[in-house]
Amino acid sequence: MTIVRFYDPDFVPAGRLTYSVISARFIGNWIFVRHCDRSTWEIAGGHIENGESPDEAAFRELKEETGAREFDLECVATYSVEQDGIKGFGRLFFAEVKLLGEVPDVSEIAEIMLSGQLPQNLTYPYIQPLLFGKIIDYLEGKGKL
Repeated sequence: MTIVRFYDPDFVPAGRLTYSVISARFIGNWIFVRHCDRSTWEIAGGHIENGESPDEAAFRELKEETGAREFDLECVATYSVEQDGIKGFGRLFFAEVKLLGEVPDVSEIAEIMLSGQLPQNLTYPYIQPLLFGKIIDYLEGKGKL
């Protein structure tokens, strides 16, 4: 069983924050990425490197995975994922992308997809719909949807 919980954006867990995940929107469409080793779609994101803040990781990952060049980035929530008794923490961000370029050559991303909705073929089907739903709730609450 997978359990996803959400906390305030500034919540600092006893354990280390390990992921930054970024739901990004460009001209009314959501940006999803496909890793070069997979055939499924994902929300952009990745590991927070040593010495890097969650915000810095989100900024870096969004550029590396989507080719975003200009964007506004907002922290939406801290979240936890618990599977098989192991709990990890991450930060969830929303980005409004203003300029989209090419995905850098150093990226592990094979392609991006622009879509009006969450794709069916997800890499993490028990987690990503909940993260995406949190973004939708956040944007509705801000009148940005």
